[in-house]
Amino acid sequence: MPREITGEVIHVVEPDEHDDYELDGTVAELAESRYLLVCREGGVPSLFERVVAFFKRDPITPVTLVADEGAEVGTEIEATVDFTTVDGVYEVVEIE
Repeated sequence: MPREITGEVIHVVEPDEHDDYELDGTVAELAESRYLLVCREGGVPSLFERVVAFFKRDPITPVTLVADEGAEVGTEIEATVDFTTVDGVYEVVEIE
């Protein structure tokens, strides 16, 4: 069942950079020749949200999206994704 995720791209791993990272076997298979987009779930936080998170010591919730196309670091994306067998890793169906 697909899910909608809004996130701020905080890191991009291009297909030719996969060997530079110690990817889990399942993630490596999913990402074979695709991009890994590490995102802050919820999108770009406002200044107020950042201050509140700092004082609450509330860490960001990262998610990893396996996508056919890359994205620029710092951009906010909305994607329809499918669940994978790895927690926090989703396969992109469509990026809006």
